Amino acid sequence: MILLRLVSTGQVRIKGTVYDRSARIGMVGVSVMSNSGAGAVTDSAGHYTIVVPTTDSISFSYQGKSTMKFAVREINPLRPYDMSLRVDVHTLPTVVVSTLRLGDYKTDSLKNREEYRKIFDYSPEYLSGGSGGMGVGINLDALLSMKKIKRMENFRRFMEREEREKYIDHRFNKALVKKITGLESPALDTFMKEYRPSYEMLLSFENEYEYYKFIQEWGKYFAEKWKRDHQ
Repeated sequence: MILLRLVSTGQVRIKGTVYDRSARIGMVGVSVMSNSGAGAVTDSAGHYTIVVPTTDSISFSYQGKSTMKFAVREINPLRPYDMSLRVDVHTLPTVVVSTLRLGDYKTDSLKNREEYRKIFDYSPEYLSGGSGGMGVGINLDALLSMKKIKRMENFRRFMEREEREKYIDHRFNKALVKKITGLESPALDTFMKEYRPSYEMLLSFENEYEYYKFIQEWGKYFAEKWKRDHQ
């Protein structure tokens, strides 16, 4: 029934597994991208699912290198569309990415935007049409409300910063970091504070694999330093 509903709207659900060169090991953190802007990332077993228009095409990207594009109309949505990439996998600890949590984050962000829409969409009009055909004049009400305008703009910037911080909290969460690094508190708590990435840094990673590798390598460095300092 779900497949029929998708087809009726001109969309299909494609799912499968991305393997390494050996075609035996599922690859985590491979980006699955489409021309229409839809995207997905493979989980710890290499599985992915993506919903795209039937007129679309998809490609697979890993560590900055992309495959050719595959036309959706040539893919059978009733069968797994598996892919084998010509790379060797350097094994990372098994990490299951919770798509539910990502959905919750996006939902919360959208609700937040809706609740404060008057602030996020606020754009004061300083000019107004002149009366009596005299052309454009100054909106005196807007000029008299400059303090209110500044307060609203400051609050909007505050809300945007809050959204970014929540995004960092979502991506750089303690459960994920503990799973990858093996750190325990209090070392884990210190690592979370000292190596918390910026919003811009999180956006700079090509895929989830690079991000997990970043956590793993710095976690190893920190663990050795922590051990020396607390002997």
